[in-house]
Amino acid sequence: MSREIPYITADCLSTDDFIRHGFFTRQGGVSSGIYASLNCGLGSDDAPGNVQNNRDRAAAALGVASLAGVHQVHGRAVHVIKTPQDAALRPQADGLVTGLAGIGLCVLSADCAPILFADPKAKIIGAAHAGWKGALHGIVDAVVDAMVRQGAKRKSIIAAIGPCISQAAYEVGADFEENFLAGDPSADIFFAKSASPGKRQFALAPYVVARLVDTGIGAVRNLDLCTYHDESRFFSYRRTTHRGETDYGRGISVIALTG
Repeated sequence: MSREIPYITADCLSTDDFIRHGFFTRQGGVSSGIYASLNCGLGSDDAPGNVQNNRDRAAAALGVASLAGVHQVHGRAVHVIKTPQDAALRPQADGLVTGLAGIGLCVLSADCAPILFADPKAKIIGAAHAGWKGALHGIVDAVVDAMVRQGAKRKSIIAAIGPCISQAAYEVGADFEENFLAGDPSADIFFAKSASPGKRQFALAPYVVARLVDTGIGAVRNLDLCTYHDESRFFSYRRTTHRGETDYGRGISVIALTG
């Protein structure tokens, strides 16, 4: 397996030879400028050829023949891949699940939380893109439920949360907090006071951890890496916005079964 393109792994997903995964950094690609260098965002304004080259590099680094993704919409829909033909589709969704080998399930992120799932015994894998909307409305529940319907056992499922924006960098307004408290007043533990009057700081990854734990799966691992503060390794939508830049790169996270 090539490690020329750097990526990060979670120990909980690295115990079985037939599961390969990686939370890729922004390093090792061909893009330049604000997209430097491993921008894998099909929806970005980067040169399409560069984006495809970068995606091919990520797939090759994991030894995966092809990548299967979705058109992410910050919802809770899950694309279940049962045939190779399904893998070629790119429906509007924020989760993917499969039991097929050789297909790299991938999600893109630039502050939102990428989550990779596996049931090593049943050989069922999943991936999710969890922004605050998707997390709030149950994308993690939807992926776990889809995995179970495909034969996974809830207590055998492992999930790892990759690089995303940290609470220290995620300032939000009072109306944002109300979205969470309206359905669950106990969610106030994921908000802290901000130095800015009337603002709060939201803990996205810990909130996702709590939602994952509530699904009853076997193990959850948060890599606790901040996309906003670690500019050398990660793209960040919010950092780009603060600088007034016109677009931003997207990082890719991939999981695949090898057999």
